[in-house]
Amino acid sequence: METSTAQVIDRTTSEPPVVREAWKQELAEAIRDPAELCTLLKLDPSIAHHMHRASQSFPLLVPRGFVSRMQQGDPNDPLLLQVLPRPEELIDTPGFVSDPVGEQVARRGTGLIQKYHGRCLLLVTGGCAVHCRYCFRREFPYAESGASPASFASAVSEIRADQSITEVILSGGDPLLVDDQLLEKLIHDIASIPHVRRLRIHTRIPVVLPSRITKQLLHILHTTRLTVCVVIHSNHAAELDCVVGESMQRLRQVVPLLLNQAVLLQGINDTAESLIQLSERLLDLGISPYYLHLLDPVRGASDFDVPEHVGVQLIEKLRNRLPGYAVPRLARENPGTPSKTWLA
Repeated sequence: METSTAQVIDRTTSEPPVVREAWKQELAEAIRDPAELCTLLKLDPSIAHHMHRASQSFPLLVPRGFVSRMQQGDPNDPLLLQVLPRPEELIDTPGFVSDPVGEQVARRGTGLIQKYHGRCLLLVTGGCAVHCRYCFRREFPYAESGASPASFASAVSEIRADQSITEVILSGGDPLLVDDQLLEKLIHDIASIPHVRRLRIHTRIPVVLPSRITKQLLHILHTTRLTVCVVIHSNHAAELDCVVGESMQRLRQVVPLLLNQAVLLQGINDTAESLIQLSERLLDLGISPYYLHLLDPVRGASDFDVPEHVGVQLIEKLRNRLPGYAVPRLARENPGTPSKTWLA
């Protein structure tokens, strides 16, 4: 049975057996304990002690499949650093705030955010399959925003009432964390709005939890009348192993446009070589490098920040080494502006 459609029986309770899809079981078994992460990666146990305080407000969460791509014994592994709680997160750095891209003022309805003309963003859920330490929504008030299936009907009604909206972007959290049945109903309702032409899905799940790309999900994306674009989020070529490659191959069969957006992160991908390897691996998988974002200055993530001039220099180096279609656009999001700012 294929990994993407496999089911497992949950025998962890005395209740009657519950059949779980493989991806849900993997998520349930994700690592949440810093000490367990250190043990699996054969790291100094003292690292777990230092992680404890930082993980109180923003807990550790990482699927075991993603951990399996990390180098054992290496505390500076680029995948590990993206999920590892660190004491530096607790330092209050000037300019690093809870809402770095001004989403609170752009909220226009239950679960809806609109910052740019013709597009609106629907927060499908506040949950993720992995907690990236640089996440610009790490302090987002999902409970107040109404980001839940209960709000879908009112969100769809608001989109229907605004004929200027031609593209709906599903975001979160991670929108693919929602069950196939709920996702299918939401996409069907959006597709029933005549003036909506495109559906864009921003997700990290195909990278960190590739078993989520189920046959049913592919059917949903293939049968909608909307033009579907899936934007994945990968920052480093080591994230894109053969298992992820298989999930991307399945997506390519039904999705006409696959893009990647990365965040430029100090100590992780802030060299020309690492970015070149990422672009080449993405192209191998049929994914177009789209954006390389400068870090959104969210509180707790200042250690990841790379200066703008360094980003510009890196893009110039990529242009000298790669064909134009393999070079992502360097961008920064400035609150209140009508579009992202292209820097290179």
